[in-house]
Amino acid sequence: MRKLRIGMISFAHFHAFSFLNALRNMPEVEVTGISHEIRSRVESVLEQTGIAYYEDYRELLKTDIDAVVICSENVKHAAQTIDAANAKKHVLCEKPLGISVEEMERMIAACEVNGVQLMTAFPCRYLTAVVQAKQAVNRGEIGKIVAIKGTNRGTFPGGWFVNPQQSGGGALLDHTVHVMDLMNWFLAGSRVKEVYAYAATLFQEGAEVEDAGMIHMKFDNGVFGVIDTSWSSPKSFPTWGDVTMEIVGTKGVISVDSFAQKNELFSDDIGKGIYSFWGDGMDKYMVKGFVDAVLNDSPVPINGLDGLRSAEVALAGYRSVKLVQPVQI
Repeated sequence: MRKLRIGMISFAHFHAFSFLNALRNMPEVEVTGISHEIRSRVESVLEQTGIAYYEDYRELLKTDIDAVVICSENVKHAAQTIDAANAKKHVLCEKPLGISVEEMERMIAACEVNGVQLMTAFPCRYLTAVVQAKQAVNRGEIGKIVAIKGTNRGTFPGGWFVNPQQSGGGALLDHTVHVMDLMNWFLAGSRVKEVYAYAATLFQEGAEVEDAGMIHMKFDNGVFGVIDTSWSSPKSFPTWGDVTMEIVGTKGVISVDSFAQKNELFSDDIGKGIYSFWGDGMDKYMVKGFVDAVLNDSPVPINGLDGLRSAEVALAGYRSVKLVQPVQI
């Protein structure tokens, strides 16, 4: 059996640890290298796995790997993806794909020119509730979609996420893209044409980026959408966040609570309640989708254009906030 040789570029985003765990449990995959600028961030992983370490990701790209998984700070996605493409490596890149439409277009173009695939990391497409809702919509159970209301509310992440020089934005960018991708997926063939957004810093005094936002969009087929995109949950909240949707159709409504499959733990030692998710692992299925596509030379399930179409809505939201009016895409 042919094995796909994969390198990990950066563990700045916490999803990298989950992605690595998923990859290491796939017999058809061999993770051969890890790159992160600060070795101490990945020292425990290196000790546990024996995977080779590269301080400079460009040295990792010189090896015989087939693909890379990029989980760096948002501002680094474009350069690292383009370098990987030029080295003929397939790319799975953390969301948001980029922090400007122009750089995302360059990422997509570089991968196309070099004959490699670019996949955007949107694991929420693999959540059981989301998959079943998509199937119900495809069967016509709620008729024609009229509107979608979504939420992606979480806790304040701190670190580089709240440094605009590294993240490119705050909650509006970070928490729009997941649910926006789901909306685009459910409304395949239609594109957002107008965006109106609100953003503010309401919960973390002195933060450099917004921690609250609402983003409204109008699709070219007439469907309306809205997402509550915020870091509004307190530290004591039982989980890191949510992903919900209410899909309104001409014949019915589907309500999606993506992380409802959970146990509730109340511990005096921890000092707060904890939601322990027991549903299917979305990261595992997403990573497998990438691996299968590369091994079988078939299109990745969530490509670079999907990443662009999601992020461009959030970026339009910032223009709307600045102008205090709707903007066109």
